[in-house]
Amino acid sequence: MGGDRWTLVWSPVPRRDGLGAFGGIEDDRAGSHPGVPHVRALGTMYRFDIHHPGDVDTYPDRQRQEVRGMRVGGRERRAAEGETWRFTWSWYLPAALRATRSFTHVHQQFASGAGGGPVLTVSLRRRGGRDLVELNAFRSGVIVGEAELAPLRSRWIGVELEVLFAGPPAGRVRWRVTAGNAVAVDIERGGLATWAGARGVFPKWGIYRSLEDASRLNDAHLLLKDLKAYVRR
Repeated sequence: MGGDRWTLVWSPVPRRDGLGAFGGIEDDRAGSHPGVPHVRALGTMYRFDIHHPGDVDTYPDRQRQEVRGMRVGGRERRAAEGETWRFTWSWYLPAALRATRSFTHVHQQFASGAGGGPVLTVSLRRRGGRDLVELNAFRSGVIVGEAELAPLRSRWIGVELEVLFAGPPAGRVRWRVTAGNAVAVDIERGGLATWAGARGVFPKWGIYRSLEDASRLNDAHLLLKDLKAYVRR
């Protein structure tokens, strides 16, 4: 997506930075499972656990165990309008974390401030009898791309998400997912709304899912490592 002058601005190491790498931790916000940590830094990776039944968010129709934002030098860093960012990470998505017909988000790009909310979501979606991982340009009502979930399960996969944060038609996204030497999806799309709010956009990772599709919910976890964020100069 144009240009190669990238500056690395965030590269947390779990054993060094712990959960302090993030702007905030959303672990059992409603206090539904007291005394049990759901978001942890474990050596080289971050682990997110979710329990069903049991864990309930402050919105009682859903569950949420997430981290949000990037902390750099003691301050939170956010993307500004007109900036292009590249986020890379590795995921381990076990079979127990199932795709659902309602929402099961595992990543978001989230706008803060008045008029904010999600601008991009990566979700595990069951649609037409298929289990998929999909990227949704939420504000544009556009599914940017999707890939079959089965070949990506129970192994480390690589993710790259490049975003030009702008209102339509200037917003642009490139999304690439790899498993070993295989490319599951590599797609670029413009003409999108990737900006909202007035206080910047920040990433979120974890498990954020609706309770609506209850027959597909159970105890599950997600692993995350190799987090990096770059901004184009």
